[in-house]
Amino acid sequence: MIKLTPPMGWNSWNTFGENINEKMIFETADVMAESGLRDKGYEYLVIDDCWSLRERDENGRLVPDPEKFPHGMKAVADYVHSKGLKFGMYSCAGNMTCAGYPGSYEHEFIDAETFASWDVDFLKYDYCYHSPILHGKYLYRRMGLALENCGRDILFSACSWGADETHEWIKETGASMWRSTGDIFDTWDSVKDLVAQQEKLHPYNGVGCFNDMDMLIVGMHGKGNVGLAGCSDVQYQTHYALWAFLGSPLMIGCDIREMSDETRRILMNDEMIRINQDPLCRQPYKVKNHAWNDNVLIYVKALANGDLAIGMFNLSDEKSRAAMNLDEIGLPFSTGRTLELTEVWTGENLCANNASLVTELEPFASKVYRAKVVKL
Repeated sequence: MIKLTPPMGWNSWNTFGENINEKMIFETADVMAESGLRDKGYEYLVIDDCWSLRERDENGRLVPDPEKFPHGMKAVADYVHSKGLKFGMYSCAGNMTCAGYPGSYEHEFIDAETFASWDVDFLKYDYCYHSPILHGKYLYRRMGLALENCGRDILFSACSWGADETHEWIKETGASMWRSTGDIFDTWDSVKDLVAQQEKLHPYNGVGCFNDMDMLIVGMHGKGNVGLAGCSDVQYQTHYALWAFLGSPLMIGCDIREMSDETRRILMNDEMIRINQDPLCRQPYKVKNHAWNDNVLIYVKALANGDLAIGMFNLSDEKSRAAMNLDEIGLPFSTGRTLELTEVWTGENLCANNASLVTELEPFASKVYRAKVVKL
């Protein structure tokens, strides 16, 4: 299945880990539909690891845990679909999943057929316990081919963590998105670490095969399966802005049944989503911060209507300045042009002066502008 913009949705792993069940999934589907998340574009509800029994049945098929999912996965899919959502599940390229449940190694075609029979729309495919004598590209080609021949459109989410130089071969496999990193945790250091890994990978993101920086931790506040120190709402906003700006799929990881108003505000920002879902999905590029602070990142991305998205991200715990030269983005004085900008979180309007854009950023904060080229 080809997805033309980064997928958006919710995944169970960050908060719930192995503690998943039918009731929780149904309640989450209700909230996705009723809270407005679905209408903002969050369409996939994905069950992660730990959903099956520990062994396959006598026919070699995966079996949903009857205590967690007493009505079976087809009934879960039907409920999710009834809410106008799409249903996602999880498997792994190894003999076992990361939590020790049956993986899909050498069962790729029977598992793809099983998922299709349950009306699954999305498969997250992990990389634990995989064969050490086979390169990852062969394992992901197998499942990609199996999904393409299962009789149903199923989005293939390859979760190989960037191993085996994933970026070099993942487009060969039919995957619509691919994990470029290890797991995220609910800490600011984890966010910074994952962002630091991205600069060399920007050229490999694009339409139909999106670089997945892992799921969002917005709104977790230290709770749940990957909840550790937690982050402040300012840090969550910057985390979300970076993921959205850099074109990552936006997969919510918090318990949306308990979203605060601030979490809703971050996850439902129309303009930030609009930048993430821009139909051209152009590659962002980094520009120099003329305030000489390496802890402030400045990125620019061309948008479909001739506008630019400009993101300024303060990764430090000190108030910092961000300053960029418009010459670097193609607007020197000689063009007779400048930028009119709107900051997407506050709605503040401003104009770039002296062929420069300069702003102050609070600790951990960010500003993202949608900018229009205008005559001086």
